Amino acid sequence: MTWFAAGIRGPLNWPREITAGVTLAALAIPLNIGYAQIAGLPPVVGLYAAIVPMLVFALLCSSRQLVASPDAPIAALIASLLVAIAARPGSPQYAELAYAQALVCAAVFLLFYAFKLGFLANFLSEPVLVGFIAGLAVEILTSQVEKILGIHTSAERFFPKLWETVTRIPQAHLWSVVVGVATMVVIVVLRRFFPALPGPLIALVAAAAVVAWAGLDTRGVSVLGHVPSGLPVPHWPQVTLGQWAALVPGAIAICAVTLADGLLTARRYAEQHGYPLDANTELRAFGLANVAAGFTQSMTVGSSASRTAAMDATGSRSQIPSAVCAIVVAVLVAFFSGVLAYLPNTALAGIVAVAVIRLIDVRKLAELWRLRRSEFWIAAVCLLGVPVLGSLTAVIIAFLLSAVDVVRRASRPSTATLRPGEHGRYVRGPAGGPLVVYRFESQLFFANAGTFKSEITRLADQGARWIVLDAEAVTDVDTTGAQALRETTDMLRERGVTFAVSRATTGLRRLLDHYGLTGLTYYDSNEAAAAAYRESDHG
Repeated sequence: MTWFAAGIRGPLNWPREITAGVTLAALAIPLNIGYAQIAGLPPVVGLYAAIVPMLVFALLCSSRQLVASPDAPIAALIASLLVAIAARPGSPQYAELAYAQALVCAAVFLLFYAFKLGFLANFLSEPVLVGFIAGLAVEILTSQVEKILGIHTSAERFFPKLWETVTRIPQAHLWSVVVGVATMVVIVVLRRFFPALPGPLIALVAAAAVVAWAGLDTRGVSVLGHVPSGLPVPHWPQVTLGQWAALVPGAIAICAVTLADGLLTARRYAEQHGYPLDANTELRAFGLANVAAGFTQSMTVGSSASRTAAMDATGSRSQIPSAVCAIVVAVLVAFFSGVLAYLPNTALAGIVAVAVIRLIDVRKLAELWRLRRSEFWIAAVCLLGVPVLGSLTAVIIAFLLSAVDVVRRASRPSTATLRPGEHGRYVRGPAGGPLVVYRFESQLFFANAGTFKSEITRLADQGARWIVLDAEAVTDVDTTGAQALRETTDMLRERGVTFAVSRATTGLRRLLDHYGLTGLTYYDSNEAAAAAYRESDHG
C-alpha cells in the first residue's frame, strides 16, 4: 500500500497502473507543450508542470483518478491575465510573472483550505461555468487557427482579429494547413476507432516524421525549435511587489474555475467507484502543487477532466499513473529534449484545437435554452464576454448576472392560498371566507419581503378576518424579512385581523423569537388553526 493507492481494496494491478501512466505521459507531453504556447510560455514550462507539481498533487490528494495538469481554461486565463499586466509573451519578465502567478494561486488555494471555503465554488453556477469555458475555447481556437493557417494577425481585439484571420485565408501556407488538418483528422479517427491509443502523441510523432522526411521545415512549416534540456531547478520569481498584487484577482478567477470543475470531476468519480472524497484535502493538494509549480519554473496547474477520464478508461484506480507520467516526462526533458525541436507548431495547434473544441458544450447550451432561457443568456453573455471583454471581466459580469437572476426569482416566490379538502386536509384553492390559509414557499428575506407584505395586505383588503401563515417551507428569515413580518402583524392588528403561524419548525420559531417576534400564535397544523378559528368568536 502506498500514498498513491490509499483506500484501494484488494491487490493493486501494477502492470495496469504503470501502463496507464505511460499513456498519461503520451497525452501530457503534446498537450502541455500546446497549453504552454497558448499561455505565451516556452514549451519546457508546460513539461515542467508534469513533473514536480503533478507528483506533489498525486501524493497529497484524496481522489484516485483526478489528474492535476495545465489545461485549456488555465492556459487561456494565464495569457489574458498576464498580457493585461503589460507583459509581452515570450519575454523573460512574462515567464517570471507566470511563475509568480502559480505561487499566488497556491496562496489562494491554501487560504481556501485553511478556512474551509471550498463551498464558494458552488456560487459559480453551471451556466456561468459552461459559458466561461466555451468562451475560453473560442478564444483559444482563434489563435490555433492562425497557427494552422501559417499566418500572423496584427489585430488585438477579438472581432477584428477574427475578421483579419478570415480575410487572410487565401494567404494561408498550404503545407502548414495540410500538416495541421491531417493531425486533427488522425486524432479524431483514432479516438473514434482506437480510443485506447494515445492519439495526440501518435499524430504528433507522425507529423514530425513527415515534416522531417519531406523537409517541410525548409518550405515554411515552422517547428518548435530548441528546447533546453535538464530538470527544473528551484527558482524564486523576480517580480515587483506591485506585480504580486496585480496577480491576485486573476489567481482568484483561476482557483474558482479549478475548484468548480476539479471538485465536480473528482466527486463524480469518487461516487462512481464508491470511495470517500475530502474536498478540503483536494484544496490543500492544489495549493501545494502550485507551490511546487512556482518554485520549479512551471505554469499554474489545475484539474484536467479529459486526462482524468482517460485514466479512468484505462482501469486505473490510483494516483500511480501520475507518478509514472512525472518520471517519463523527467527522463524526456533530461535526456531527450533535442527530439522536441522537430515538432511542427501547426501539428501542436491541431492537437490543442481538437482538445478545446470539446469544451464548447453545444448540447448543454441547447438544454439551457430549452429549460431556462434566463440561464442560457447568462451563459451566452459569458461566452461572448471572454473573448471580447477579457476573461476576468466576463466571469465577474456573468457571476453578477447569475446572482441577479437568483434574486429576481427569489423575489417572486411560489405562494398559494389553501382551502379544506378531503378528510379535512388543506389543499391549494382560491381564498374565500373570513379564514385564509396562506402558504409562502421560500425563505423570507430582503428580496421577497415586499411581496409577502403586499399579498397579506391584499388578503386583508379582500375581507379575511383570520390569516394563517403556512410556514412549512419557510426555512429562514433575515432581518429585513423579520421587519416585514413585524410590520404586517402590526397592520393586521390595527385592522382587527387575527394572524397566526402554522407548521413552523422549531428552528424557525427560535429565530423569530430571537428577532423579538414573541407575540405570534403557533399551530402545529392548518387543521389545528382552523379548529381554533371555529372556536373563536368569529366562528
